[in-house]
Amino acid sequence: MARLPAGTPLASLLFLCVLSACRAAGSGGSNPTSAVVLPVSKDAAATQQYVTGFRQRTPLVPVQAVLDLAGATLWVDCDAGYASSTYRRVPCGSKSCRLSRSVACATSCSGPPSPSCLNDTCGGFPGNTVTHVSTSGNIITDVLALPTTFRPAPGPLATAPAFLFTCGSTFLTEGLAASTSGIASLSRARFALPTQLAATFRFSRRFALCLPAAGAAGVVVFGDAPYAFQPGFVLSNASLIYTPLLVNPVSTAGVSTKGDKSDEYFVGVTGIKVNGRAVPLNATLLAIDKQGVGGTKLSTVAPYTVLETSIHKAVTDAFAAETAMIPRAAPVAPFKLCYDGSKVGSTRVGPAVPTIELVLGSEAASWVVFGANSMVATKGGALCLGVVDGGKAPRTSVVIGGHMMEDNLLEFDLEASRLGFSSSLLFRQTNCNNFRLG
Repeated sequence: MARLPAGTPLASLLFLCVLSACRAAGSGGSNPTSAVVLPVSKDAAATQQYVTGFRQRTPLVPVQAVLDLAGATLWVDCDAGYASSTYRRVPCGSKSCRLSRSVACATSCSGPPSPSCLNDTCGGFPGNTVTHVSTSGNIITDVLALPTTFRPAPGPLATAPAFLFTCGSTFLTEGLAASTSGIASLSRARFALPTQLAATFRFSRRFALCLPAAGAAGVVVFGDAPYAFQPGFVLSNASLIYTPLLVNPVSTAGVSTKGDKSDEYFVGVTGIKVNGRAVPLNATLLAIDKQGVGGTKLSTVAPYTVLETSIHKAVTDAFAAETAMIPRAAPVAPFKLCYDGSKVGSTRVGPAVPTIELVLGSEAASWVVFGANSMVATKGGALCLGVVDGGKAPRTSVVIGGHMMEDNLLEFDLEASRLGFSSSLLFRQTNCNNFRLG
């Protein structure tokens, strides 16, 4: 299959399974439940990516994939020995294919039938959002099984007998964590996990994301479940701060068609504060314009928060002014502002440094970022402000990366189109590793 560079325009639309199609393809899930979970770990030694695991196919085999808040669908490598007795193609012209609004159809494979070599089969465009490479691939269905408990141990499994996903190629896994064979999309797209799982198991189109720090475990919870943490702490909805999820009117996917909207999650950051003081910014960069440029999105494949050049300079200058008494260290790439880690104190919520606030629409909805999520310890002992210069003309002005989200519980409510966030769980003397379901 040929590689497709980022931004390739195609006449066919990305495959968006409307809810009725997802239900038709995924109905009959076993073990009715109000919630299913994905365990999450961090590949801290190599890629800084967040990795999840599930079971797929018949007989069931464990599969690992990189978590992504973008993407149109779950995709896995079907070239490397994909074997299952229950996979089925999505035929061209079928109801599911028509409802996907795609005109792409695989018709020229002459090899033995396999998930990656099928004819009269709807085609998708799986993409690696780390390397920004896309390709074409068959859309098929197969068994997907997820745990219904997280603590004390994952299990039992809830099964979706015909979960729609896209076949990727082995070369598409380049740049992903070594143990993985694909990307699991958590986006708002109809083919992504949140909507398909909600349709299959008939629970709310809502999921909670709790990313772990290195060496710990985190979780994604789909559906309706209490946010319970050991020892005996329950995070209620009333204790979350909510802000609207915005829709970028222009697709940010690597492969899209004119008129497509973005499936990623954008929020309305209107200002940034350091130590309670407003940072002077070009406010127009924080808004999404008619061409889909600007604004703020969340990304689990960006390890650190990325800021447009002028925003990056303003934030680092403000942070440096507030920390003038802390001895500096030489910059450690990709960071510009670093300190002697031995001279920085510690608190329950990480290094004792000024807070960074992302003002979301109003002062009442500020996301307050403490040292554990703003500072990055380096191998040489330096402690660096974990923001990266994204250049003078990036597509998105602010990309909130994974490190800033760690040990924060984020609730993505797709039905209400809102994001709930807890701020640091460390304040409550717990973390994502202590999440309990079951």
